[in-house]
Amino acid sequence: MTESLQLRGTLRGHNDWVTQVATNPKYPDMILSASRDRSLILWKLIRDESNFGIPQKRLQSHNHFVSDTVISSDGHFALSGSWDRTLRLWDLTKGVSTRLFVNHSKDVLSVAFSADNRQIVSASRDKTIKLWNTLAHCKYTMQEDGHADWVSCVRFSPNLQNPIIVSCGWDKKVKVWSLTNCKLKTDHSGHTGYLNSVTISPDGSLCASGGKDLEGKLLVDELCPEVVSQFSGVDTSPPECLSLAWSGDGQTLFAGYSDNHIRAWQVMPSASS
Repeated sequence: MTESLQLRGTLRGHNDWVTQVATNPKYPDMILSASRDRSLILWKLIRDESNFGIPQKRLQSHNHFVSDTVISSDGHFALSGSWDRTLRLWDLTKGVSTRLFVNHSKDVLSVAFSADNRQIVSASRDKTIKLWNTLAHCKYTMQEDGHADWVSCVRFSPNLQNPIIVSCGWDKKVKVWSLTNCKLKTDHSGHTGYLNSVTISPDGSLCASGGKDLEGKLLVDELCPEVVSQFSGVDTSPPECLSLAWSGDGQTLFAGYSDNHIRAWQVMPSASS
């Protein structure tokens, strides 16, 4: 199996690095992005080559860089994490923050909802991964067999038959954790630089990771370490990959870069597959 990726368009609106992009399959024309400009932007996709999307709402409450964001499965709420060491729950209809999560001792780098929206996970520069309920209570902290450096990203698998979370960090590793006992299942190595982002495809079959080594890797067969595709920037000196998110149909991989742009990559089987 091989994959090919094609640039489809660019979204412009943030004033600093785009640190994360979130999607929801129920709303294929909407994405949410986070930035070092301390804001989140809710976009409407128009899919024009010259302007792939237009900003609808700008969400502001964090007092430092916004490092990550995700949308709830019903599309009504979002989570964000910030260098102000907090998580926030947002009402996307009203465009306001409704709950504040405080427990990490250092910058929060990543947040995620479980598929049923009943659990929340976060990762931090304090090298820990924390599980929360929706009332902002921390229920468990995963440290045993954890990352040796900052935990930059953590995500739940959408496959409810295989309850896992996947994390990546500045130790250049991708880790798979069991939600049944909150223990480490597997380690994955291969990147030559630190990692900023990891994301799992809507069907749970592919995982993409990206970071400082200026390329991404797609993993298949329930996150076994088989690289089936690589993608990189379109320039001779490509920017650093900071964020990744799949479209609801699994065909487009959105990637945010340190040049303040979001690039949309088409994921499809090549003619030789």
